[in-house]
Amino acid sequence: MSNSFYGPLDPAPDAGWRDDQPRKGFFTDTSVCIGCKACEVACKEWNAVPEDGLLMLGSSYDNTGALGASTWRHVKFIEQPKSFGHQDAGMAGTAAGPAMTDVLNRTADSALVGDRNALGTDHSGLALLGQPVPPAKPAPVELGMPLSVLPGAADGAQRTEFRWLMESDVCKHCTHAACLDVCPTGALFRTEFGTVVVQDDICNGCGYCVPACPFGVIDRRVGEKGVTKNEGIAQKCTLCYDRIGDGLEPACAQACPTQSIQYGDVDELRERAQARVDALHEQGVHDARLYGHDTHDGIGGLGAFFLLLDEPEVYGLPPDPVVTTRDLPEMWRKAGLAALTMLAGAAAVFGGRR
Repeated sequence: MSNSFYGPLDPAPDAGWRDDQPRKGFFTDTSVCIGCKACEVACKEWNAVPEDGLLMLGSSYDNTGALGASTWRHVKFIEQPKSFGHQDAGMAGTAAGPAMTDVLNRTADSALVGDRNALGTDHSGLALLGQPVPPAKPAPVELGMPLSVLPGAADGAQRTEFRWLMESDVCKHCTHAACLDVCPTGALFRTEFGTVVVQDDICNGCGYCVPACPFGVIDRRVGEKGVTKNEGIAQKCTLCYDRIGDGLEPACAQACPTQSIQYGDVDELRERAQARVDALHEQGVHDARLYGHDTHDGIGGLGAFFLLLDEPEVYGLPPDPVVTTRDLPEMWRKAGLAALTMLAGAAAVFGGRR
């Protein structure tokens, strides 16, 4: 059994597996993610992951914040004052809407008061009876209809474009996995599918894997001792190792209603992802790009890679990730050389005295 620290390779044979099982992984297309968090719920239900993130953060609509030992899938919410591209912002052939910041408030007011006359209510009978006639009501706001503007808005004014970037983040199942390299007990192992899995009954909770991960994915579970499952040991996504071994999809991919999370053979997913990027570029979404698909990057390519609509830093991802154990062989060689030099110097000093 061997283990390479850098360069492109097929991770399962490198770990000693000798069958012809193709590498499995995720392609996450963030351009169709709607932030429903069905993947988070499905992951927790299938893997019996403890609940967390029940309180809002106060800075986002997100409620879990980040990946962790009790959050194996995490949907990020990023709001930007920017359009997707040159495609229509609303329904095809309709205006984008008014340039007002109180669109929702004005719309709600209009819907509540309405235009009673427009609905056929006749107040002439009240006037004949000497009753006060209700004042005229403003017409409902026609948001999204052609050439519609809010009362008081400049003619032809359009709203400022903005977009939500949503990304269902997960363990990357790196080709070169630093967490696996530094594990002293063998609790982390490479499966026949090329994924990285933690063996709960072997992990001793040392935490070496936590700082080794360049993406901040793996962590030790914190909870009430004796109550929280696997409290104190390292936990992360297993790519539903028990499910894919039986020919099933991972729970998150099966639950995704928009097919933002796609599971399959990594080589085929890379081809599918590149075709999707090309299609988005043709539609005017020029910022679309792939992240983690390159087998010659500092990780050797990711088993779970992404289609992003902006720079990786916007999503909280390192722009040029490097496996933290890449330089270990060279470091050990230099440390050995330094030790030999010190021994040679000490021998020379004591030998000279004699």
